[in-house]
Amino acid sequence: MKPALSDLERLARQAGELLRLGYEHEHQVDYKDVIDLVTEVDRQSEAFLLGEIQRLFPGHQIVSEEIGLVPGREVDQWYVDPLDGTVNYAHGIPIFTVSIAYARDGVVTLGVVYDPMRDELFAAERGQGVWCNGRSLQVSRVTEFQRSLLVTGFPYDIWSTPKNNLDYFGRFTRMTQGVRRLGSAALDLCYVAAGRFEGYWELSLKPWDLAAGGLIAAEAGAIVTNLDGRDEYLAPPCSLLAAPPGLHPKMLEILSGKG
Repeated sequence: MKPALSDLERLARQAGELLRLGYEHEHQVDYKDVIDLVTEVDRQSEAFLLGEIQRLFPGHQIVSEEIGLVPGREVDQWYVDPLDGTVNYAHGIPIFTVSIAYARDGVVTLGVVYDPMRDELFAAERGQGVWCNGRSLQVSRVTEFQRSLLVTGFPYDIWSTPKNNLDYFGRFTRMTQGVRRLGSAALDLCYVAAGRFEGYWELSLKPWDLAAGGLIAAEAGAIVTNLDGRDEYLAPPCSLLAAPPGLHPKMLEILSGKG
């Protein structure tokens, strides 16, 4: 049995309500790494989502941020980020989302990202378009760096890795109207889809960060690739560039070291 987009929308809204209810409460914070946090609300949201997916779609495989791989049929695969933006959430910053994607035969066909603090539900079905609360979305038509606003993020091992994105951040900052860092990869991609940002790039991500948002951006007209320009951005090491057709080649030239 395959899910419908409405199934993902309902699950995202219900999990988002858990996040909203827990927002600005005192949290139990654990550390997966020096600056990689997880709260009890991450786990509550994940437990709800995994329980519902297994109940409604038994036998499906699930890849989720906190628990990892839930074995099942690879032909039916889910990517779940129960709280994308945990550092924001733990600090009381209202920028975080629930991200859910479904892939059939290795191709992501459904994607939903829900921002419970703004009550914005971004939803896409492959080949059918993308919507935010029922309103159709389209990427920006800007083609010049000087008129663009970009967004990015930084890896959790930024203190130690040479691939820390700081050089790219500085270079794009000097070429554009600015580069933002919101702290939620899924939301960054949705904002590209909505034309709020002209482009997004990031290094060293995970599939659950990108699966739903990547489809949402692509269905709005963005070109979505890894930093080598290939479509396999969910294959490790995950990197991603999403931008309108007028900017993607220009950004890729810089990110690939040719510009």
